[in-house]
Amino acid sequence: MASYCSFVCSEEEKDAEKFSNGNVKDADKLDFTTYKSIEENNPRKKSRRIMVAESEKLSYVGMNFGAGSLKCNNLCKYYLGVLNRETMQMEVHNAQVFNMQPVIPGETDTASSQDAPLTYRDKVDSLIEAFGTTKQKRALSSRKLNQVGSDILQQAVAKAANTVIDQKGLEALQQEVAETESKEDLASHLPPCNPGANIPENVYLFDDLICPEDFNALEQAGSKMAALTPEELQKMTEERRCSSIVNHLEKLPSSDEARDKLARSAYYLSLLFHMAKQKIVSRKYCPRIIQNKLLRTFTVETFSNGSVVSASMKVKLAAYSLALLLHMGDMTADLTLLHRDLGITEARMIEIAKSMGLTVIKPARLKADETELQDEHKMASLRLPLVKYDQMIERRKRKKMR
Repeated sequence: MASYCSFVCSEEEKDAEKFSNGNVKDADKLDFTTYKSIEENNPRKKSRRIMVAESEKLSYVGMNFGAGSLKCNNLCKYYLGVLNRETMQMEVHNAQVFNMQPVIPGETDTASSQDAPLTYRDKVDSLIEAFGTTKQKRALSSRKLNQVGSDILQQAVAKAANTVIDQKGLEALQQEVAETESKEDLASHLPPCNPGANIPENVYLFDDLICPEDFNALEQAGSKMAALTPEELQKMTEERRCSSIVNHLEKLPSSDEARDKLARSAYYLSLLFHMAKQKIVSRKYCPRIIQNKLLRTFTVETFSNGSVVSASMKVKLAAYSLALLLHMGDMTADLTLLHRDLGITEARMIEIAKSMGLTVIKPARLKADETELQDEHKMASLRLPLVKYDQMIERRKRKKMR
């Protein structure tokens, strides 16, 4: 025979007072408000919701994220059916379950700090303190002392850092960090280099700049570039879009093969200039095979903005453009025109040229009257062996005032 049991409340439980906020009698008198996250681009935060119910005496709050959220929302899918009595059809809507908790002003922070769950390490430490051996207790004490020592060390480092910031200034430190990062970024964003090549053309190979597949895809665009009229080239010069390209298109070689190669290289270089002047790159401005290659090589993929040309990617664009210009101009390139076409400073362009081992040629000093008439252009030339520049930063000495 199976035994039966029944649940009977004692007299004390019958007379005990129940939690008055456990059941809301007049739900119609509650004012419900829903708040949603404003970060629509973040996939983790855009679905966050906060439900608030306000009564005359107390407020109730429920969230679908954080420690107080219900795990069932992630495991189950809830729907709410609303019956239309006129058509006798039920409309089904997506729903979420909120665990509404009463909020007492001034006691939220205290309660959360007291009810904070212990980590696994804290639980193990409490067990060792209560039931551990002498060796385990000694190891626990040593670990806590080391932790206190590391906290003191972190405080000392933070204090020293604040002192340095106060003495040097935050802007000066940020400038030093930016200069250091820029030097490190240069080496990682240069085109493939073969410093032991026997001829200058093999130091930065043309196929490493434009692969054969991309070069074949540029046939139609290159022919259009070679067919530009002098009036169209003059218009490009006046608009100051591609001065480096116009200089080469005005002096196209007579040989068909060399003419076609230079025209295709000029079009590819115009694409690099176009990307360098954009922050967010559009996807419809060149053949697809070249478009995918450029986006994969010279942009950074982000979740919210898409393909973005960062500061380091601009350095990479400048280095590849300079290497391509060397092949177009018999291993010589005009740095002044190039930095204008790319939209970067001349000092940055010279720094990139030096990091590539090029010889920077500065124009000879002229008289004051001749300097006003002639625009000084700095040139870069690839000569073997490559030049190794010192990394020391030259600083001008201040003249003493007398």
